[in-house]
Amino acid sequence: MYRHSMDNPEEFWAEEARKLHWDKTWDKVLDWQPPYARWFTGGRLNASVQCVDRHVKTWRKSKVAIYWEGENGETRVLSYSTLYRDVNRFASALQKLGIKKGDKVALYMPMIPELPTFMLACARIGAIHTVIFSGFSAQAVCDRVQDTGARLIITADGGYRRGKIIPLKEIVDQAASSCPTLEKIIVVKRTGQKIPWNEGRDVWLSSLMDDNAEYYVKPESVESTHPLYILYTSGTTGKPKGIVHGTGGYLVFNHSVYQWVFDIKEESVFWCTADVGWVTGHSAIVYAPLSHGAAIVLYEGAPDYPAIDRWWDIIEKYGVNILYTSPTAIRMFMRHGKEWPEKHDLSSLELLGSVGEPINPEAWQWYYRNIGRERCPIVDTWWQTETGGFMISPTPGIEAMPLKPGSATHPLPGIDASVVDTDGKELPPGQKGYLIIRKPWPGMLLDIYGNPQRYQEAFWSRFPGSFYTGDFAMRDEDGYFWLLGRADEVLKIAGHRIGTAELESATISQPAVAEVAVVSRPDEIKGDAIVLFVTLKKGQQPSDALKKEITQHLRNTVGSIASPDEIYFVETMPKTRSGKIMRRVLKAVASGQTLGDLTTLEDEASVEEAKRAFEDLKKTSEKNKQA
Repeated sequence: MYRHSMDNPEEFWAEEARKLHWDKTWDKVLDWQPPYARWFTGGRLNASVQCVDRHVKTWRKSKVAIYWEGENGETRVLSYSTLYRDVNRFASALQKLGIKKGDKVALYMPMIPELPTFMLACARIGAIHTVIFSGFSAQAVCDRVQDTGARLIITADGGYRRGKIIPLKEIVDQAASSCPTLEKIIVVKRTGQKIPWNEGRDVWLSSLMDDNAEYYVKPESVESTHPLYILYTSGTTGKPKGIVHGTGGYLVFNHSVYQWVFDIKEESVFWCTADVGWVTGHSAIVYAPLSHGAAIVLYEGAPDYPAIDRWWDIIEKYGVNILYTSPTAIRMFMRHGKEWPEKHDLSSLELLGSVGEPINPEAWQWYYRNIGRERCPIVDTWWQTETGGFMISPTPGIEAMPLKPGSATHPLPGIDASVVDTDGKELPPGQKGYLIIRKPWPGMLLDIYGNPQRYQEAFWSRFPGSFYTGDFAMRDEDGYFWLLGRADEVLKIAGHRIGTAELESATISQPAVAEVAVVSRPDEIKGDAIVLFVTLKKGQQPSDALKKEITQHLRNTVGSIASPDEIYFVETMPKTRSGKIMRRVLKAVASGQTLGDLTTLEDEASVEEAKRAFEDLKKTSEKNKQA
């Protein structure tokens, strides 16, 4: 398969594309005009038809599409016929508010069935959805709505997290005051709490359903290249970038790779524990498993609430076959011991997955022994928001292969991956370098929304003709790929990507802060922990109270995932002669490491300067800790 995909890529992907329902077959498999790839041009289809309509025409209409588990113990079960009805009625509601093909719709919602239903309803009428992670602040919501020009936000009165209510509607109200394109806010009733209300702008979903919502809305037959969604992800510049994914290529790619990697079948019960607000949720909760007619589990709450074994209880309750989660979660459960999963019957599990960051061998082994009971393969998947779907992973759906704890194994069919040096020359086994993709693939992003220049610069300028992933990697003697973290300044906090530049931009807007540098230190639970080095404006004094103010400021402007683990107040930043902050020095201090080899120190900074700065900062950090 892999050889065929490399020798005849267009023939290979055409064969895969024929597994979906097309209203019109494509004229051309690939229109490749670097750096833009347009797949299945001339073809027409609809994403909601792939995920719902084609199933209700078969025996699958009565099978489960969604098992939903609320954090507070509520449950709902939606069959494919129920999902079909709701998608149509929600699409009708959108149309009654004037939403049409090409309009942008923002979704800021808890993990309830209405979230994937509204995504599919948008797709049904050709509207473009942008899902905003429900842990983000009002400012982050506002930034994304402003960037897309969304006409509508769909939210809920609130959501549950660790027994508390997240006031989603109030957060949306704060954002809405600065969003001139916003016309309406649809509110789903989840908690029943009293919420602020703006007559004429705000509308309950229930009232739209009572208003004779149509039970059938004809699906909009869109071009294969029509945008399906925009999803924002952190990069190396302060402003998150809106990744645009198309319809045809994205659906074909995900339908294929989920079968190869998870051996997913229509009888599978598939649980991806990610939030729908991230790309993992888009592909692994909504578009891939539903396109296969599988049942998905959707869970609203925290993994360890009200008890450590909540996840294992859910697996036992719904007979989950495939569990797809993050190394961060596995490391958290490791800390609490194996006795919690041992209380539950996990025999329904057939396959385990890992996503979001490289999984360390210790976590891999614990996952294999205590959750899979030494009988379930672990698929360690490498991919990104920009890639749309899996790129490097084991493939139990194609053939069995030996697994190496910590390695994502081999590129999937159609993926031409390589590890290169700074000049783009392929490196031999055992050498660390930059991971690039040398050929286009159907799941790749269409563009960065509203910023084609940034698209070119971020992904295609460093290694002309190849897609730059921003990750370090290494291949071993067996050709297995080992992912070694970000080569640019993007942190992975509990599986979520967040750019240091975005954090620095937010921190510098705090009135007391003069300058800031953000680095990370390893954290056995979260992967990366955020560490701030801050210089203060004249007249400001370091204090614990100021640390709390800066932390709260970051939570307000970026979200709770931006909370720093440590803040160091320093008199000056270690810099090169041209003014560049010596991040290697800061990172070594933050991690409690030695300074290491300085022979490749960039930008003419002297070794002695770096060493002196390192020693000064170490003393400062010790004073901070003592204080």
